[in-house]
Amino acid sequence: MIPLFKVFMSDEATKRVTEVLKSGYIGQGPIVDEFEQQLRIFLESDFICTTNSATSAEHLLYHLLYQDALIKSRFHNEQDISTIRWSGLSGTDEVLASPLTCTATNWPILANRLKLKWVDTDPESLSLDLTDLRRKLSPNTKVISLVHWGGYSADLAEIRSIQLQCQDMFGFTPLIVEDCAHSLGSTYRGSPLGSHGNFATFSFQAIKHVTSVDGGALVLPDENLYKRAKLLRWYGIDRESNRKDFRCEADILEWGFKFHMNDVAAAIGVENLKYYSYISEGFKRCNAFYRLHLSNIEGLMLTQNDVDSLRDWTPWLFSVLVERKADFYRHMHARGISVSQVHERNDKHSCVSIYKAFLPSLDKICEQLICLPCGWWVSDDDLEYICQAIKDGW
Repeated sequence: MIPLFKVFMSDEATKRVTEVLKSGYIGQGPIVDEFEQQLRIFLESDFICTTNSATSAEHLLYHLLYQDALIKSRFHNEQDISTIRWSGLSGTDEVLASPLTCTATNWPILANRLKLKWVDTDPESLSLDLTDLRRKLSPNTKVISLVHWGGYSADLAEIRSIQLQCQDMFGFTPLIVEDCAHSLGSTYRGSPLGSHGNFATFSFQAIKHVTSVDGGALVLPDENLYKRAKLLRWYGIDRESNRKDFRCEADILEWGFKFHMNDVAAAIGVENLKYYSYISEGFKRCNAFYRLHLSNIEGLMLTQNDVDSLRDWTPWLFSVLVERKADFYRHMHARGISVSQVHERNDKHSCVSIYKAFLPSLDKICEQLICLPCGWWVSDDDLEYICQAIKDGW
């Protein structure tokens, strides 16, 4: 089979891990600090807190916001820092969210005692349908959660205008949470995702662009929240304070979690991040090849066509909409080509049945959505073979 995903692991990562393992210090230490500094440079963001997974980053984020009554947030291309007066989160508040994503995006919302309100999916971007998003604003809308599906940025400028519309309607500005698990290195209007003044999470899980075996990062727009996140990712303990007994913590003011990254994972992340250019070029090469050779195939529609040049993106998925999806599956698998929808729609699960919503666009998308092999491991010969298999019909 031509695989849909493949793990990238550099030789340097293997060597660095061996050094860390032999050092006798494998918990959170100087290599985590090194990885975070690399990410600050790469993402052009000052306040980055690594975690043991992107799911932990999402969970920590909502926990941080639950009692915070004043958020200072920076918005891209604005010269001043906008102070958003905001009442904090409570159990009656809603998060407007996409059901087309990994459950890691949405289950932390429920874990923090918040309510979900599903937003339909735009068939072009495969992110939030912004018309439906506007329609679903309410006095209980405190957070808008979006996913940059496959690395393709949502329209952040338009979403900013929706924030302001909510301010005019209800007297407060909902916060934006960007799930960037698919989109490390993608940009919007020239700046990396994660640097636009919103809250953002990233994933370094096994098959992402850059892996640390497992791991995540939380990007925060405010120094105070950043300092609090660093405390709460490790039980609430201030690891930078001078302690009389290095094994005994000082007074803990606020309890926290065990969400930190360790030096073994960070060492892998540090060394693999150095290969981002090579990795991203492989994904971009596949994206360009498919767009050239699959643009006029009967029964297949390309998505995420960037006609306005807002985005420079590194695809993590190459997503198409196909007629007779089951037949397409069988045809491609018979040809030795792995394809998948990748993520099941979250709203179909029994545990969220109380939030059921009418999502006609998503209904149609999920009847047709397929992702093709896309990445550094897919050779030019593989791409020709895949495209010919599609052209042969299903």
